[in-house]
Amino acid sequence: MSHHLIWRRDDFLIDTDPDRLDIPLIHDVLTHSSWSPGIDINTVRTAIANSLCFGLYRGARQIGFARVVTDHATFGYLCDVFVLEDLRGQGLGRWLIESCNQHPTLLKLRRVMLTTSTAPWLYARCGFEAINRGDFVWHISRPDIYRTGSAG
Repeated sequence: MSHHLIWRRDDFLIDTDPDRLDIPLIHDVLTHSSWSPGIDINTVRTAIANSLCFGLYRGARQIGFARVVTDHATFGYLCDVFVLEDLRGQGLGRWLIESCNQHPTLLKLRRVMLTTSTAPWLYARCGFEAINRGDFVWHISRPDIYRTGSAG
């Protein structure tokens, strides 16, 4: 595992220290998102505790987040990426993803993946390529898991 890293740009900062994260804010954004509606706060806490996390801050206020689920050796899955709505359009999302990609752990991974329906253009600008090949990527999807109470 790696130590905490910080990136700075103007009055913004990205930090990998999980103790700095605003869990209630992250939960609020995720539970109202298109990808994890209704997620409970304990699931968010568990996900954060078991991931490499990147908090985006302006001063003391958290304004964005990204999480990488990884084995720290070969594979990573980028997820839960957001910038608060009132601060979008300033290139902060791109900077957040680029900072994730520059983390020493991600630099040594053979594959980093993500799924998105909201900003494919953003990820393309950050080096991600759409797979979209038949019978190549497979998944089990449970989009309503947090609404049905089956999550645990």
